[in-house]
Amino acid sequence: MEFEVQARGRATRRWIAIGLIALGVFFLVFGLVLAGASASFLSEAKRSRGSVVALEWREEDLGEDRTPVAYPVVEFTSADGMPRRFQSSTGSNPPSHEKGERVEVLYRADSPEDARSTDSAHCGCCR
Repeated sequence: MEFEVQARGRATRRWIAIGLIALGVFFLVFGLVLAGASASFLSEAKRSRGSVVALEWREEDLGEDRTPVAYPVVEFTSADGMPRRFQSSTGSNPPSHEKGERVEVLYRADSPEDARSTDSAHCGCCR
């Protein structure tokens, strides 16, 4: 009887270990995919100067609180001479930028709407 309990305990620990290893491998692969996407964007990106033309305020539902969050709207001119505008997909409170602030912009030449300010390009969180 005691041997059966010990064997079940070992089997349970083994399955827990396998599950944790599988979860770790999943997060490793996910991190590598994100790093590859960021590296690809950075290697192909064109640079331009832009400025924050507006802060779009939205209320975010953070649990029990509804907090206003500012999303910077940036305008820049792409290499083809066209004015472009994008809004960050991440916001903050207090705002990370002020209206009129100059920022460096990275964008894909073949897809200028895929743009990010350089302070956010490292994580790929702003588009």
